[in-house]
Amino acid sequence: MNRRAILLALLAAPIAVRAGFAAPAAAGFQPAEQDIADLARIETYLNGLRSLKARFIQVAPNGAVSGGTAWLERPGRMRFQYDPPSPLLLVAGHGLVVFHDSQLNQTSNIPVGRTPLGILLADKVTLSGDVTVTGIARQPGQIQVSLIRTASPADGTLTLVFADNPLVLKQWSVLDAQRRETRVTLYDPVLGGNFDQKLFEFIDPRFFQGREGSGG
Repeated sequence: MNRRAILLALLAAPIAVRAGFAAPAAAGFQPAEQDIADLARIETYLNGLRSLKARFIQVAPNGAVSGGTAWLERPGRMRFQYDPPSPLLLVAGHGLVVFHDSQLNQTSNIPVGRTPLGILLADKVTLSGDVTVTGIARQPGQIQVSLIRTASPADGTLTLVFADNPLVLKQWSVLDAQRRETRVTLYDPVLGGNFDQKLFEFIDPRFFQGREGSGG
């Protein structure tokens, strides 16, 4: 599996089932009273989460492990800066998610609205209507919720994992149509803050090729 496919799996994947959690219902999920209360808490938490910076560990479908620093700023902005020697960079901003592989000199993009993580990056997170909850699973001290876009479930399912009491976003995962799972775990998060907006912009290095020494 190539690196571009791994990055696409990270954002554009249906559902990651982690060991220890019961598989969420894929269709016809009917939330119980506790589910409704927990979804309300999660919605409130996510809407209060306007920005964060954290370290991350990513486990790709082929088992490859990479790490780096993530910045998230809602609405619509994210940056995954992978640690060397990884040549990968992911930047979300201006309505697009851009993937760049400096080693292969390849750049591709996909609209944020076509990715499961677009649900998380929305200005207002609403866990109903345009978003459908496909299931909730619990462990002591943890809660997992799985979401799809109601109108386009084929875009993929986003599975969020929270520590509970208090709620803290710890992980998300996606699984593509071939059931290849990509999992991202956050640690050492710093909530809030204002970031340099250049973090969420990508300028293709190829733009500068041939310009150096041109004298203008």
